[in-house]
Amino acid sequence: MTPFLQPEAEWRAHLAEGRFMLQRSRATGGHVFYPRIAEPGTGAQDLEWVEASGDGTIHAVTVVRKKDPADSYNVVLVELAEGPRLMSRVDGIAADEVRIGMAVSARIVEEDGKPLLVFVPA
Repeated sequence: MTPFLQPEAEWRAHLAEGRFMLQRSRATGGHVFYPRIAEPGTGAQDLEWVEASGDGTIHAVTVVRKKDPADSYNVVLVELAEGPRLMSRVDGIAADEVRIGMAVSARIVEEDGKPLLVFVPA
């Protein structure tokens, strides 16, 4: 991994390797997502990449309904065990069954030839 990649490109490269990584400030210990060059709030620029636990809790959910109910899907805001929140979807369960407070685990899947971070019920 080259240190000269932009933060988002580096995050995507980790996903392509099958690794869910987050940035963490060495000084504050705060985890960061979306990938960036400085920690929000502190401005700390000492971010390092660390393995994420993959554990999270559904903070918010909506269902995008399609004409064919089989094509409907969920969009979730997941609060990671490390603190940051990110948007994704929950697979392995009907779109209507996803609930706020549900425990989930991260998975990396391939979609349209690219790695994608999704969640499944824990």
